[in-house]
Amino acid sequence: PDPGTLASVLTEGVKNTISDSRVKVTYEPEYVPAVPPAMPDIPPEQLAGMIKATVKVEVLDGNIAYLKIQHIIGEEMAQKVGPLLLEYIWDKVLPTSAMILDFRSAVSGELSGIPYIVSYYTDSEPLIHIDSVYDRPSDITTELWSMPTLLGKRYGTSKPLMILTSKNTLGVAEDVAYCLKNLKRATIVGENTAGGTVKIDKIKVGDTDFYVSVPVAKSINPITGKSWEIDGVAPHVEVP
Repeated sequence: PDPGTLASVLTEGVKNTISDSRVKVTYEPEYVPAVPPAMPDIPPEQLAGMIKATVKVEVLDGNIAYLKIQHIIGEEMAQKVGPLLLEYIWDKVLPTSAMILDFRSAVSGELSGIPYIVSYYTDSEPLIHIDSVYDRPSDITTELWSMPTLLGKRYGTSKPLMILTSKNTLGVAEDVAYCLKNLKRATIVGENTAGGTVKIDKIKVGDTDFYVSVPVAKSINPITGKSWEIDGVAPHVEVP
């Protein structure tokens, strides 16, 4: 009689059968599919405010940069707000001797943002194959490579880089952490990450208000030949 209870029972059954916690059954009579918003024509000052709200930047004792990122922006947004990013964030942290990227509450992001972030901590040459993402609905595999040119200067490959993770670190941030870990460019400190996915589709079950959330894309790292999905990214140094 209670659809919500039925949905959770079904989810438990699916988890026990296929051992994939990302697949969920939900009952959502009010569900409206999200439409990706078009890039709004927002004044630069407002965009700057939005960036400040999702990124915290500090220079700590010992000349260590601290960047807390909650959402990894994509290529389109990065191009639009690039000069602001440089002014408010990057120019402050560039002269530091080491950097901490705090991904503990990073739960959203755009796939196109992965090469941007990784490239700031690698050399311009040679280009590096960072990741391959297979998209099942389109049957297309997209290769992500480091970028030869960037807005502003690179942080480089010699200064220490720490990435803080938690069990809530999800999706695109996990991808960035896994890439930099396997390039041996960053030390991961914290908890094993959530083990999410780069893309989930919500599929309506027949003519009902039940939906099944299913991962429809897969990230495959060219160095390990494996994915961070399901199992998450294991830290070098485990800290609760």
